[in-house]
Amino acid sequence: MNIKPKFQSGQIISLDDYNKHLYVEVIEEVVSRGLCWVRPLLLVEYHDDLQHYNHYFNGNLHEDTANIIDLREAGDLLWNTTAFRPALDTEVINLLSQLVPKELRFEIDKIAQKQLNLFINQIWQRHKS
Repeated sequence: MNIKPKFQSGQIISLDDYNKHLYVEVIEEVVSRGLCWVRPLLLVEYHDDLQHYNHYFNGNLHEDTANIIDLREAGDLLWNTTAFRPALDTEVINLLSQLVPKELRFEIDKIAQKQLNLFINQIWQRHKS
């Protein structure tokens, strides 16, 4: 039986938890184990449901309604493939354009790494079974 990958290398996918979305780039899907090796890009937390809906379907984002955390310097993750969904171009393009180029960043953001760890821990606790 030949099982094909669900995602392609370089594809941007999302791990969603209520009003938070972790956008990651696929490095490789380990089909035999049902896991996906991903590189975090950003974590977005929406402050109101209407803005979350508008951004998801229309790509519109106002800075005062969402908190965007740059995770490009965070460590890679290996996570269950079924937890991810493909990210829509309309939801990702505007977000990625708001990130500061890596060359202009002076140090790894320790707060961003802690936010990622907290997000992953919350999802892990909620879906232990």
